[in-house]
Amino acid sequence: MRTWLGRRTTWLMCLCIIGLALCGAQPLPSGDAAAHDVASPRASEAQSANGYALSPERAAQAIAYDRAVHQFYWVDIALSVVVLFLFLRFRVAPQFRDWAERATANRFAQAAIFVSAFQLSFALLKLPGDAVSHEIRHHFGLSIQSWPAWFADQAKGNFISILAEIFLVWILYVLIRFSARRWWIYVWLGALPVVLFSEFVNPILIDPLFFQYKPLMASHPEIAHEIERVLVRSGHPLPENRIFVMNASRKFTELNAGLTGVGASQRVVIWDTTVEHMTTPEIMFVFGHEMGHYSLGHFLQEMLFSEILMLMGLWGGFRIFNWALRRYGAAWSVRDAGDWASFPVLLLLLLLFGFVCTPAINAFSRHCEREADQYGLEILHDLVPDSSQAAAHAFQILGEENLEEPTPAPLVAWWFYNHPPVAERIQFANTYNPWIKGESPRFVK
Repeated sequence: MRTWLGRRTTWLMCLCIIGLALCGAQPLPSGDAAAHDVASPRASEAQSANGYALSPERAAQAIAYDRAVHQFYWVDIALSVVVLFLFLRFRVAPQFRDWAERATANRFAQAAIFVSAFQLSFALLKLPGDAVSHEIRHHFGLSIQSWPAWFADQAKGNFISILAEIFLVWILYVLIRFSARRWWIYVWLGALPVVLFSEFVNPILIDPLFFQYKPLMASHPEIAHEIERVLVRSGHPLPENRIFVMNASRKFTELNAGLTGVGASQRVVIWDTTVEHMTTPEIMFVFGHEMGHYSLGHFLQEMLFSEILMLMGLWGGFRIFNWALRRYGAAWSVRDAGDWASFPVLLLLLLLFGFVCTPAINAFSRHCEREADQYGLEILHDLVPDSSQAAAHAFQILGEENLEEPTPAPLVAWWFYNHPPVAERIQFANTYNPWIKGESPRFVK
């Protein structure tokens, strides 16, 4: 007879095998060999993929990096599930609960003790996996952050997570003890204000702990003036003091930009690596893309989509949670749903639900990114000469610097990609031209 852990981890082994098959299992190449150990026909094919052109060496590196990241994804998922199972199997969470209850009768103080012990233990067990992830990025040159600096960021991130988790777990168990049958509805109703508050404070309080932000006007006034033309045309003016440059080059070589915050804290952040590698028209397109998210209300759409998924997950998770406690609660030393020691069960269900929903979440994200690409092309039309070429070249630079695989398998793109593949984006930039057909653009009239 197989052991308890063996019976319950067989499916995890199958999950890893499927994931490795999807990604094309292969050892992580080392050094310059990464450019030569990958099959050369695929690298040659990559050079002519819909205009996304990489040198054979860079294409091979991109393929190897993509494969390594996707292989590690399955290992990381399996590791997280196994760690949570071990917490239940060896009754680690009940031990933390007993410490908390012996120390104090105050429920909030108990939450602080339990969450701190649990989160620190979980983070330490996951630390080797996180280090491997950092090493992969370091190996392929996308991260230049030193190990001491990386460990410092990990410590800060875990400290912030613990502070937030103490409050959230305390509220969660107040609701569970208040209404054992309807707590999942109350959690769903309370999730929206919590997420909105988190989105509001992150750019102001959290992000500056990891990077420095300077107004674009102060550091690159010539680019800021050109971006003002995009703002005027958008009809959604964003004050210039909400357009920032982030010093990503301290840690990364990748290029990126993003829209963060909500309400009064909403802002556009452009990485300094993007400013360094792109021309002003290309940066204007990147900014126009981010303004597309702002103007088209993608944040609200994503919130509504997330709320729908959350409602489904909480409804199903509530029933599975109660069944699991009835079936295994005694073996796990979990007294009832309101017991702090039931927390690993909730985390496990949340992890598995997020895993199952990954394709749907990424598909919705790709839809929003396609719309933002289209908005960026429309808003840049007539503002710069040959706006399609500027957009296509911006995508080329993003793909090349960020090591995006030229020809991802459709199944890989479906599962992993939250943006359309670069080759598709370049093809769209080169072919989208409603003006030449006498048609009206969809978003920017």
